Amino acid sequence: MQSVSLGIWINTGGRYETAAQKGISHFLEHLLFKGSKKYSCRMIKESVEGVGGSLNGFTSEELTCYLVKIPNRYSALALDILSDMVANPCLKQEDIIKEKTVILEELKMYRDLPQSYVYELLDELLWPNQVLGSAIIGTVESVTNINCQSLKSYQAGFYTPANIVISAAGKVNHDLLVKKTSAFFSSQKADKLNTFVPVQENQIHPQLKIFDKATEQTHMALGFHALKRDHPLRHAGAILHIILGANMSSRLFNQVREKRGLAYEIGTALKRYADTGAFVVHAGIDNLKVDDALSLIFKELSKTKKSFVLDGEFKRAKEFYLGQLALALEDTMEDMLWMGENVACLDEVYTLQQIIKDVNKVSLEDVRQVARLVFRNQAINLALIGPLEKSEKNIYAKLNLG
Repeated sequence: MQSVSLGIWINTGGRYETAAQKGISHFLEHLLFKGSKKYSCRMIKESVEGVGGSLNGFTSEELTCYLVKIPNRYSALALDILSDMVANPCLKQEDIIKEKTVILEELKMYRDLPQSYVYELLDELLWPNQVLGSAIIGTVESVTNINCQSLKSYQAGFYTPANIVISAAGKVNHDLLVKKTSAFFSSQKADKLNTFVPVQENQIHPQLKIFDKATEQTHMALGFHALKRDHPLRHAGAILHIILGANMSSRLFNQVREKRGLAYEIGTALKRYADTGAFVVHAGIDNLKVDDALSLIFKELSKTKKSFVLDGEFKRAKEFYLGQLALALEDTMEDMLWMGENVACLDEVYTLQQIIKDVNKVSLEDVRQVARLVFRNQAINLALIGPLEKSEKNIYAKLNLG
């Protein structure tokens, strides 16, 4: 490899915020690119992009990450820039004012995109009145109320050495990486691990949320509480996801789109957190065929509870799972992300060989067990965006796995 991918991970994100400060992790991530003690905003961008590199950042529910991919001879510079951004951000008042306007426009953009906003509605159903059930970006009110002092306090309190992981992949000089990392962060005082409030899940009946909007198709997100990040059946859950909706060979793609033509976009997704997770079915459905599509989706989910999946599709799902992982890890950025997330969340790095060994142990019964754990009538959560105001009672009656 001629590249190095570097990431600085912080154990903080949407789950670590109070309701009043919702969106502050994401706001802070934006601001760190505006300048640090050693590097101006322009210097940060030009120093990386000017030598052929790229940099970015993201905020999730449990992590914030600042990352760069760069030719290996500039790796020391990249580490210096990211470290100074994380440890010594400027957080100027004028930047805060401007970026607040940008984030409020970003919030409006997501609200205008039904294929994005439907996931916010689903999270509100899955974890009502809890931080995990609210958008990472925050609300208009919470973002408006964030100020310079609150940002500085949040950065000082959460961006601390005990909560930082630095991962690197590619043509890395390990000794130099350790030396520079130690020099940069060793002077900071000892501290404690960040913590968040665990979720509460006590759903006893199906839930439906409809956002009536004059869209050309109905956008659906169907969710069930599922397995946490390190659950013993996590690989079986991933295989179930592949069989049902991860690719064009999946059951839902074949049944809902290919055979019936009820949707253009149809698939599944997994969300994994420290103490919970979610299994999500997402689709863009013909407005006149919502009932038919829902009935077919529930039918396919129910089948995985009642019967073992076929040997052929089980084998193909395992091969897809391992093949996609192996192909991804050929890229230095994906390798860095894989290591960083695992260490930050689990304090462990799983090698590809370990994953292959564990996946090969997954049985047909394991997959059916996950389906029975997850696909329960009382755990159904359905969010829809479309012209459906008069259909609410009829749709609610359809929330049944049989």
